[in-house]
Amino acid sequence: MSEIAATTVHEAYAFACMRCGHGWEQAYEIHHHVDGSGHAYVVYTADGERVPSPLSTPTCANCGGHVVRIMRSGRVSTVQELLRPAKAVRPQEAVEDAAAPAAVLAPAPAPATHHWQLSALLRPFHRR
Repeated sequence: MSEIAATTVHEAYAFACMRCGHGWEQAYEIHHHVDGSGHAYVVYTADGERVPSPLSTPTCANCGGHVVRIMRSGRVSTVQELLRPAKAVRPQEAVEDAAAPAAVLAPAPAPATHHWQLSALLRPFHRR
């Protein structure tokens, strides 16, 4: 069979494992082909390697689970950005703080430790 036509589409998806809560994003090149017999088929590649369709049975790289929610790209990275600790103080800010009066530099109360539940981590992904 010889290949007659091919088009390539770039798509990205976000994934969240419902078993362990792991989230990740992946970009794909989707190659649409039509063989000599007129049958259409699709080939997915990620990072230059051929991979199975992410829409059929995605697998969590963290726990190997197959109960994975597929979302539009950007959903996981947005939540991960929100969960990152506050930015580090730059050296210039530290020098400016050293000149501030002691009353202004009173230590802030320690934040309470928060144990995240899977439902809390996935709350931003729920449709409203």
